[in-house]
Amino acid sequence: MKNAIVTGGTSGIGLGVAKMLLEKGYHVFATYVGPTFTEQIDNFEAIYTDQSSRKEVYDFISYVKSKTDHVDCIVCNAGMTIRKSFTETQDEDWDKMMEVAVNSHYIMVREFFPHIPQKSRILFTGSQMGLNPHATVLAYGVTKAAIHALTKNLVKEFEGTGTTVNAIVPGFVNTPWQKEKPEEIKQNIYKKTAIHRFASIDEIVDAYRFCIDNPFVNGSLIEVNGGYSYK
Repeated sequence: MKNAIVTGGTSGIGLGVAKMLLEKGYHVFATYVGPTFTEQIDNFEAIYTDQSSRKEVYDFISYVKSKTDHVDCIVCNAGMTIRKSFTETQDEDWDKMMEVAVNSHYIMVREFFPHIPQKSRILFTGSQMGLNPHATVLAYGVTKAAIHALTKNLVKEFEGTGTTVNAIVPGFVNTPWQKEKPEEIKQNIYKKTAIHRFASIDEIVDAYRFCIDNPFVNGSLIEVNGGYSYK
């Protein structure tokens, strides 16, 4: 059986991707924080892991290595934002956002590198905010821009192996996080998007599926944004 890792894999895009991988026959190891994940799903293990903690990241890596000697797909999806203005953002806020989105994923790919078979798939969740800044949280956009750069740089590390490295770059997606936005802000975003709505999770998951199924897509930033900022 093939094995996959999906960080932030118990809600939103991460859970959608995890379920797609399960349909493809993978055993999925997922990290998560927040409320305890109680849903029972065959071949799906949700491991509580605070990716802002190096120790917990290494503990997760050790756990997966204790269960299998190969990881065929890594989906680096976890990220976070701390909603503060530029001048109010503290050093620890910046460090935490970078640790979750960038550092922990760099460490995972590096530590699993000897266990990644040829023709595997590495996928990152980027963001339109890493290309076209929108939110007031500067650090979030920078973490996603770093994810885009990490994607392209890792291509060289896997050259000749048949393993591909890509990033999905969503615009605004109808996840639980976005549902908390005030309606006025949602309407303003709709006006900047040619489709005039947020993406469904399934529409974003289709982009991950495409990258998994197509062995020639490599080093790409796949934008799925509904025509964001078309005006």
